[in-house]
Amino acid sequence: MEEFQGPEPGFCENPRSLELNQRRWWISVFFCGFLIFVGDSLVMLLLNFYYVQDNRSDSDQDRQYKGTWTQALIQNAAFPILIPLFFIFPSPKPNLETVSSQTNNGWFRVLSLYVSLGVLVSVYSKLYALAKLYVGWGILVSTQLILTSLFTAFINRLKFNRWIIISIILTLAADFFGGPAFAGTPDEDESDAYGIKAWLILIFPTLAFSLSLCLMQLGFDKVLVKTKRYGNKKVFRMVLEMQICVSFIATLICIVGLFASGEFKELKGDSERFKRGKTYYILSLIGLALSWQVWAVGLLGLVLLVSGLFADVVHMCASPVVALLIVLAFDFMDDDFGWQRRGALLGAVLALASYFYSLYKTKRKETAELKKRENNNSEA
Repeated sequence: MEEFQGPEPGFCENPRSLELNQRRWWISVFFCGFLIFVGDSLVMLLLNFYYVQDNRSDSDQDRQYKGTWTQALIQNAAFPILIPLFFIFPSPKPNLETVSSQTNNGWFRVLSLYVSLGVLVSVYSKLYALAKLYVGWGILVSTQLILTSLFTAFINRLKFNRWIIISIILTLAADFFGGPAFAGTPDEDESDAYGIKAWLILIFPTLAFSLSLCLMQLGFDKVLVKTKRYGNKKVFRMVLEMQICVSFIATLICIVGLFASGEFKELKGDSERFKRGKTYYILSLIGLALSWQVWAVGLLGLVLLVSGLFADVVHMCASPVVALLIVLAFDFMDDDFGWQRRGALLGAVLALASYFYSLYKTKRKETAELKKRENNNSEA
């Protein structure tokens, strides 16, 4: 897991090292996808547990939409657990000549990148916490994938092929028919009362999340790699560095929001109202904070390895699996894993298979070109 990329020109000495790099790349992709599935599952299970135990459905309408700064803070606050990992993973030697010539400009670009992403992450963390209480969970992620596709095409210049397009369509269908139940979803009369406001709250977090994915990809390719601080390689430390720095800035913003809004005064009441008591309240928040970090590391890893669009596709394809786990864990009324969700699970598998096939074809073409170039150099 030290080296986190596929082969690049000039870095493969022989066919064996080329094959080894390819194998490491695929293992890294599957590992990050696994982290996303685990993180998504734990987050949704713990969120449902939190809102069930919070007695929010028995409260007045205004009470149901509070506590969002707390949820936003929890989404980002557990980043210190990644700091030991950052120092454990070795760092390749930087290109000293390039680093010395770009020191001032490079650090300013890195700082600007992390501040911009920190603001975006704090915005979508807060608004996502609010939006899922207004319009539910499923419509949020569906809208976000459409925006991510558009941003990736224009910002990251991603070339779409038929397999990627098929994967996007299947992912949207899988999420629409197989989205998990959410205990914080408003009743119909509540969502009607906040119709226009709900749609406005829906647009901004999805816009911020999709834009952040594309800017993260741009940051990896155009800032962290170009500054040569990690040599010419994409490594796992890049993922940890970005997640730690961005989460730190987002956490500071969320803390300011928590105190400026006066929401911190409600924390004591939240813990006392929790059905299982204060201990379970604290444990659920800690579990949520850790689960968000697992999900974020997996997401950033796929952004680094492949693209922001692929990371979003994997994130959304986890929905039918999460739905199955919630059906098994909770006894929500009219919530079962029927034929619709079974079909959605099949659609998610096909969506991932389609995108993976596209990646396989791309990597095979790159490998063939590198081998051809190497053979020409050896003959010369």
